[in-house]
Amino acid sequence: MSDLALHKYLPRLPEAALQEFTEWCVLEQAKAAGCNFIPDRSKLENLPPADYLPKLIDQFMKVKPDPIKAGLVAAIAGKEADKHALSGLAVVVDFVSLYVKYLIPKEGMTPEDAEAVLTKASQHQCEKLTEIAKKHGVAL
Repeated sequence: MSDLALHKYLPRLPEAALQEFTEWCVLEQAKAAGCNFIPDRSKLENLPPADYLPKLIDQFMKVKPDPIKAGLVAAIAGKEADKHALSGLAVVVDFVSLYVKYLIPKEGMTPEDAEAVLTKASQHQCEKLTEIAKKHGVAL
């Protein structure tokens, strides 16, 4: 997948794949931003993806290593996700993937360094989404 605009592919994925990708974003990729999120699994047990994802994301959004940065990043990710005009679970997955990606750059970097980090984060998301889609029988 050469196009890193993941939002184009999210509506094509089954809910289980969206759930798996979201879990990877908040549990694994977010570590690069200093978010060591551990969800309260007791509140997520036996929920279908339509209920599971909003609850998982709600728990994740409460973890803010830097509240000011997290607030700014949430606004940027929300604005970008709105432009993508997705619906259903795809919109929440789009938002959280953007949010995590934009949290990653650290302070003190040049704009060029920050862009390189964002590109690398996008590539990781793209690779993971392609892997998950293939596992669920969807070619991207």
